[in-house]
Amino acid sequence: MPGGELALRLLGAFRDLVDAMHAELARRGHPDVRPGHGFALQAIAPGPVTGSELAGRLGVTKQAAGRTVDVLAERGYVERTGDPADARRRLVVLTPRGREVLALSGEILERLRAERAAAMGPGRFAAFEDGLRALTDGGGGPFAAAGWFVSS
Repeated sequence: MPGGELALRLLGAFRDLVDAMHAELARRGHPDVRPGHGFALQAIAPGPVTGSELAGRLGVTKQAAGRTVDVLAERGYVERTGDPADARRRLVVLTPRGREVLALSGEILERLRAERAAAMGPGRFAAFEDGLRALTDGGGGPFAAAGWFVSS
């Protein structure tokens, strides 16, 4: 398989998985979540973050992170709060709706993974996942591709 085809097939597999997850999210009450939103929500989930911290985690500008937070806040997935330790700082936190969509996304992705493993066969799928880990170790962490989906 030539290198270009490998890249396109990996991207196609990613797109297929993400599109299937978003179609189910839409059916289950979250039609307004986009892939870039998922990266942002995951980056916010560990705890309150500032806009600058979020931008750093996503590898985008502070303006891009701010626009994403604006959209997520407008849709009820996050909220901005004051920092009790520093009145000058604003923090971004998940709302119950934001936590719900992350939990639901995780459930959906686990089911989709199981379906793909069954289609390939458990042994082949385990080897496939091991190969992907070998290819991506040291690749910038869990949000390395976020900048592709969250406009800079």
